[in-house]
Amino acid sequence: MSRVYNFSAGPAVLPEEVLKEAADEMLDYNGTGMSVMEMSHRSKAFETIIKEAEADLRELMNIPDNYKVLFLQGGASQQFAMIPMNLMKNKVADYIVTGQWAKKAYQEACLYGRANKIASSEDKTFSYIPDCSDLPVSEDADYVYICENNTIYGTKFKTLPNTKGKTLVADVSSCFLSEPVDVTKYGVIYGGVQKNIGPAGVVIVIIREDLITDDVLPGTPTMLKYKTHADNGSLYNTPPAYGIYICGKVFKWIKKMGGLQKMKEINEKKAKILYDFLDESKLFKGTVRKEDRSLMNVPFVTGSEELDAKFVKEAKEAGFENLKGHRTVGGMRASIYNAMPIEGVQALVEFMKKFEEANA
Repeated sequence: MSRVYNFSAGPAVLPEEVLKEAADEMLDYNGTGMSVMEMSHRSKAFETIIKEAEADLRELMNIPDNYKVLFLQGGASQQFAMIPMNLMKNKVADYIVTGQWAKKAYQEACLYGRANKIASSEDKTFSYIPDCSDLPVSEDADYVYICENNTIYGTKFKTLPNTKGKTLVADVSSCFLSEPVDVTKYGVIYGGVQKNIGPAGVVIVIIREDLITDDVLPGTPTMLKYKTHADNGSLYNTPPAYGIYICGKVFKWIKKMGGLQKMKEINEKKAKILYDFLDESKLFKGTVRKEDRSLMNVPFVTGSEELDAKFVKEAKEAGFENLKGHRTVGGMRASIYNAMPIEGVQALVEFMKKFEEANA
């Protein structure tokens, strides 16, 4: 069986050379005589793995010294609660709701204080990013929250919102390491790694040190305090060790590829191939306002549910996996993360052209 082109939104495609390297090291990592999967998280070997992973990530993202990098569990969804628990000092937070995940984060924050929905694109099925240049940011807001790239709907903030001096918190799960980013514009920037960086089970949180305190909401569990993990170098309890090891390999792969600027150029090139085809196709249509299109997640439809289903079925038979759209929106979605080779996108477009000819 040869490798398929995997367009899954997450867990998603990983770089082949990383998988091969991990396979080579499966039974004996670096002369230890064991797999990283079996290794004590307190061992010298693992300490080197996690420290190197953090150093490489800091280099890639140019993370300033006054930010902590935490490798945590619970996925991005657990952060929906951790953020208000740790940051809602005034019990007020402003949310910009541009998709399912921002909406879930907003609903979770409502359990802990007053969460205000200060902008939303729900009126048009989240197919655009609202103008965030002059929002009614609350005087006493502890932070302003966004989901920067919306996996389900295929939208992306091209300009960060004007938070009027308030701390910006961003979920970047599906655009993590896809392009250069100015970390200093955020108080917290976090994401699940299973889309662009590694296997499911790790969430990376990059958080400014002044936001890490013991002053958290009463009843916050020890495991849900950022301070617990920051004080213990992400090793307070057993971390998702194998997942962190793979993330570390992916960081090295991105460095080898030329870093985030290079990744952005490659990602723009890949996305252009697919969007250009969608813009000229008579059968397929993209669903997102052009200026808000994501480089990572590309949703599209034929306009007929039967044809959509036929396309997904025939695409799968031809070796294009996981093209079915999210259950809440239907249609199709191609996730073209860093590890998706340009050949995969070219092959998909060729297949779409043939499908269009046969079904016109």
